[in-house]
Amino acid sequence: MVKKNEVISIAVTGPESSGKSFTSEALAEYFDGWVVPEFARQYLVQIDREYTYEDVLTIARAQADIEQKVLADADRDEVKIVFFDSELINTRIWLEEKFDTCADFVKEAIQHSPHDHYLLMKPDLEWEPDPLRENPYDRDRLFDLHVKYFREYNKSYTVIEGDMNTRIELAKRVARTFFMK
Repeated sequence: MVKKNEVISIAVTGPESSGKSFTSEALAEYFDGWVVPEFARQYLVQIDREYTYEDVLTIARAQADIEQKVLADADRDEVKIVFFDSELINTRIWLEEKFDTCADFVKEAIQHSPHDHYLLMKPDLEWEPDPLRENPYDRDRLFDLHVKYFREYNKSYTVIEGDMNTRIELAKRVARTFFMK
């Protein structure tokens, strides 16, 4: 339950090509809230080379900073709800999958993340190719890693699955519960 004058923070996360961006944008529009685009995508589009471990750490630091800044700005502007397209558990999985390690500051930031709830997008939508996507055949295993870390960090989450209309309606129902007293 969210206290008066507190911004609701919901992270939309999961494997690649599972509807995170579309869902985040649809929810922000429906609830007249904010959507925070995936920082990793913005960063990777700007570099003109293969990304490195240090790049992903830069992304993780920026993601943690953005989460805090956006929520402070939303509170100041009296925005009631913010949807984050991706978050640091996703970054931890990325680091471990690509580089077999994860910096302690990422694990610590996850532990203290400001999100009230996570919407975990099941990869049951058709894969859509994109130059930044790398895992068309491994999405179910990556989904299971998200579940593992939600449990490890004791994070509140809901699995969102089905076609896009079903996903959006379920996500709306979940987000509405944060407005109830």
